[in-house]
Amino acid sequence: MGSGKVYLAILVAALGYFVDVYDIWLFAVLRVKSLSDMGFNEAQVKALGEALINYQMGGFILGAVMFGVIADRKGRLAVLFSSIILYSLANIANGFAHSFEVYAICRFVAGVGLAGELGAGIALVSELVKTTHRGWATTFVATVGVLGSVVAPIVGTRTDWRTAYFIGGGMGLVLLLMRIGVFESGIFEQVKSRDDVKRGDFLALFRSWDRLKRYLATTFCGAPVWFFAGLMMTFAPEIQKGLGIPNPLPAPQVVMIGALGLSFGDILFGVLSQLLKSRKKAFYIAVAWMTLAISSIFLFARDTTTFYWLMFVAGLGAGYWAVFVTTAGEVFGTNLRGTVATTAPSFVRGLVIPMTLSRRVIEPSFGFIGSTALIGGLVLVVALVSIWVLPETFHRDMDFVEE
Repeated sequence: MGSGKVYLAILVAALGYFVDVYDIWLFAVLRVKSLSDMGFNEAQVKALGEALINYQMGGFILGAVMFGVIADRKGRLAVLFSSIILYSLANIANGFAHSFEVYAICRFVAGVGLAGELGAGIALVSELVKTTHRGWATTFVATVGVLGSVVAPIVGTRTDWRTAYFIGGGMGLVLLLMRIGVFESGIFEQVKSRDDVKRGDFLALFRSWDRLKRYLATTFCGAPVWFFAGLMMTFAPEIQKGLGIPNPLPAPQVVMIGALGLSFGDILFGVLSQLLKSRKKAFYIAVAWMTLAISSIFLFARDTTTFYWLMFVAGLGAGYWAVFVTTAGEVFGTNLRGTVATTAPSFVRGLVIPMTLSRRVIEPSFGFIGSTALIGGLVLVVALVSIWVLPETFHRDMDFVEE
């Protein structure tokens, strides 16, 4: 395949992830505005906001399994086309929502659609790009994608919330047209032609202890990113209130600074993993960084300026997401690569569901801040154990299958 077609595939994967991230953070920005516009009070906005993000993450989980299997059975391109169509229609419909029930359905369907974007794109790029350049390419995809979280607050604060959802759906339809010139990877086509290789068998991940161990480690090593994104950025106004910070910053402003941290962090840790020639070393450094930054938020943030900049620093640490998605596309063979690259990031996002539910259960005993801090500590410890279990995948040849 010519280099021009490879570059197009990388660009399309990056823009697909951009739309994915834009949608997730658009809800974080519009949560208060949209629910208040529907007539809900402050207490309802918090409770219904948690429910809506759980509906969306539930959609991610269902869509991840569905599109992961399709990616390994039918191809990466089949996912890239079908997922963006589903997402675009759901987001356009979201702009017409006038009740919580319709809002929840649209968030769920959008989550299903978006679940295939990142994994299929990373699997395709991992198979198209030379081994020595793979980390650079996936870092580009992740960095461009995370910029969607910077654009979302800009659009969300400058337009009506319904228009912001229409824009997201429109971007998806434009991206659909760009994908017409993208081709399937040769590595996948070779495996597809083999009758002796079973592809897209999701349950195969659970039939072998070695595969299950690799899969769980791959998934849980990314959990701190979505503790920060799902519990700290999305609910930043409530966290500031719990810390006793006067005149809390609005969600869009905090999402913007946290997202900038994530964007720069993607570049930082993507480059670091290439220079160190190790994914695992980059993981360890990032999780240690996040531990210090998040602890500092809970211990020292008592004014908006300190909170604002510490959220940026924590976002830098959470930028190891670029290395995480790269690793998710490297750990397993071609016949399960699409399944893992799609389900692992989506399941990490789906961990927001047990995190928010657990916080609600223990909040009466430990308070909002105490319960959030306890969950964060547990997530960081689990991530460190998972990194230790993970195999090193730097420079791994992608042309292999799981027996």
